[in-house]
Amino acid sequence: MFKITPKQKHLQAYYKELKEFDRLGQAHEGTVKIAFQHLLEAIAKQSQWILTQENTLNRGKKRIRLDGVLFDNANIPRGYWEAKDSKDDLSKEVQKKLYQDNYPDDNIIFQAPSRAILYQNGREVLDLSLAEPANLVKILAAFFNFKRPEYERWDLAADEFKSRVPELSNKLLGLIQQARVDDKDFKAAFNRFADQCHQAINPNLTDAAIEEMLIQHLLTERVFRRIFNHPDFAKRNIIAREIENVIDKLTAHSFNRDAFFDDLKYFYRALEDVAATIDEYDYKQHFLNTVYERFFQGFSVKVADTHGIVYTPQPIVDFMVKSIDEILQKEFGKSLASRGVHFLDP
Repeated sequence: MFKITPKQKHLQAYYKELKEFDRLGQAHEGTVKIAFQHLLEAIAKQSQWILTQENTLNRGKKRIRLDGVLFDNANIPRGYWEAKDSKDDLSKEVQKKLYQDNYPDDNIIFQAPSRAILYQNGREVLDLSLAEPANLVKILAAFFNFKRPEYERWDLAADEFKSRVPELSNKLLGLIQQARVDDKDFKAAFNRFADQCHQAINPNLTDAAIEEMLIQHLLTERVFRRIFNHPDFAKRNIIAREIENVIDKLTAHSFNRDAFFDDLKYFYRALEDVAATIDEYDYKQHFLNTVYERFFQGFSVKVADTHGIVYTPQPIVDFMVKSIDEILQKEFGKSLASRGVHFLDP
C-alpha cells in the first residue's frame, strides 16, 4: 500500500518545481512533464517500483509511444502515464488515445499541467484539477494502489511457492537419483542425454548439473507451454525434447508427474492469469525472467544465472549466435558445430 499525503516532501517539491517554471515563463508540457515524472519516480521508490520512459508498444499494426510505464519489482506493468500540453483539449485527447490509438486502459493517468484524468478497468474513475494538493494525492493514491485481482492472487501464490522451491526441488532430486540406481530404462536414458550434453554443450558438464536441468525443466515446462502459447514447446525445442525423453522414462515407473504438481496448480494458474494481462511480448518476457529467477534462487542460484538464456529475447540470442559463429569462421575457420568447439556458458 502506497501512503501519499500532501505533506510528503516529493509532493511539496513538485509544486515548488511548478512555481519555478511558472516564474520563468516555462510552464509548458515539456517542463511540467519533467516535474510530474520526478513525482512518480519518488513515489514508486517506496515499493522498489520503477518508472520507465518513452515506451513503445505494439497495438495491432500500430505502434504507440507512452510517456511512462510503471513496473513493480516483479516486472509487471502496473500503470501507464501520458502527459499532455495545457493547450490540448484533455478530454478529446483521452478519447483519441484510448479509442483510436488503442492505448491501454486498465490503469492509465492522462496528465496536463493543471488537470489529470484516470482510467481504470476501461472506464474513467477520476477527473480532477491538480491545482489542489488534495486532488493530486487522491488521483495518485488511486493510480499507485490499483491492483487487479490477478495481481493479488499472484502475490500470495508467488510468496508461498518461493518458500516451497527447495523442498520440491530436493524431492525431485531424490526421485531422479534413486531412479538412476533402481530403474535401468531411466539410467540408460539419463546417460544418453548426458553424452549428448557433453558433446553439444561442454564435456566437463557434471551429472549434478544435468540433474538440475531436469528439475528446471519439470518446474518450468508448463510456463513455456501455456504462457508463450507454445503447446509443442517440448517437441520443437531440441534440448526440451531430449529432456522429455528422459522424463518419460522417469514417469514410466518411478514418478507420477501430474500427481506431484497437483497441489501447485493454483500457483501456475495465478502466473498464467497475470501473464494473460500483459499484451506486450517484451513485457511478458521481462516478467517471466523475474519469475524464473525467483524459482531457482531457492534451489540453485547458479542454475538461475547460467540458464538465463531461456528468457533472453530471441533476436538477441540470434545476434549472439551469428556473431560468435562469424568470429569463429573468420579467426579459426570453424563454426559452432565444429568438433572441439565448446560452450562454457550455455
